[in-house]
Amino acid sequence: MTEQLMTVDGAELCLETFGDRAAPAILLIGGAAASMDWWDAEFCELLAARGRFVIRYDHRDTGRSVASPVGAPTYSAADLTRDPIRILDGLGLDRAHVVGVSMGGGIAQELALRDPGRLLTMTLIATSPIGTRGDPTPLPPMDPRIAAVFGNPAPEPAWDDRAAVLEYLVDAERDYEGPRGFDEAWVRRVVRRIVDRSRDLRASLTNHDLVIAAEQDGDELRLADVTVPALVLHGTDDPLFPLPHGTALAAEIPGAAFVALEGMGHQVPPPRLWEVVVSAITRHTAPR
Repeated sequence: MTEQLMTVDGAELCLETFGDRAAPAILLIGGAAASMDWWDAEFCELLAARGRFVIRYDHRDTGRSVASPVGAPTYSAADLTRDPIRILDGLGLDRAHVVGVSMGGGIAQELALRDPGRLLTMTLIATSPIGTRGDPTPLPPMDPRIAAVFGNPAPEPAWDDRAAVLEYLVDAERDYEGPRGFDEAWVRRVVRRIVDRSRDLRASLTNHDLVIAAEQDGDELRLADVTVPALVLHGTDDPLFPLPHGTALAAEIPGAAFVALEGMGHQVPPPRLWEVVVSAITRHTAPR
């Protein structure tokens, strides 16, 4: 396990690698406002033990990567999308398997359509189709309880009060979990690492929303044009992107495989699902 800071196009990004550099590379792409800590080191080690070179990284404004002033991000959504390619370039890797969750799944889809030569495969977790779909049937909206969270967010903590920040971040995860129970012990471990590693947590929780909202991309991307082998993993109880978002992805992408993750909400797969997820990704990224 090796952590490093890499300067790419003037921006400092933090990344960590696991396993044999000579093995096929898997690049893990997190969701909005999420540092690489959600890709638990033990999960990464399980993938590495299956003969993969695993890379996880902090998005801009998360973890130890470059931080912008709160409310004034110095980058665009296009930068977040391009950063995985910048990381591959910095590591001297021509191609990689990419695994994206939530916003990271949107990034993976865009890379597959705009730069398919850099991707060996893609795995999409807890995400939704981007661009134009062939099936015009509307996808279901978020669960009302999540809509209520967006409409009436919890008051921010005092950011210099570590205990209050920990509770705020743990509580923020509860509504996104599936019905199998909230793995509070695991979430608390992850959140402690996030709090201890982050340059500026307020920037993490503010700036991504701003750059995503500001994105103005008139290009029409069509998932039917994807040529990269795709695997879709989706929780059966995702309250943000209900299950039909995942099945729609698999239906739109030619040849995509689909695996339902029983009882999972909108989240990075929790420990109880690691064996299922690691096995699925290992099969999908096997030499063809």
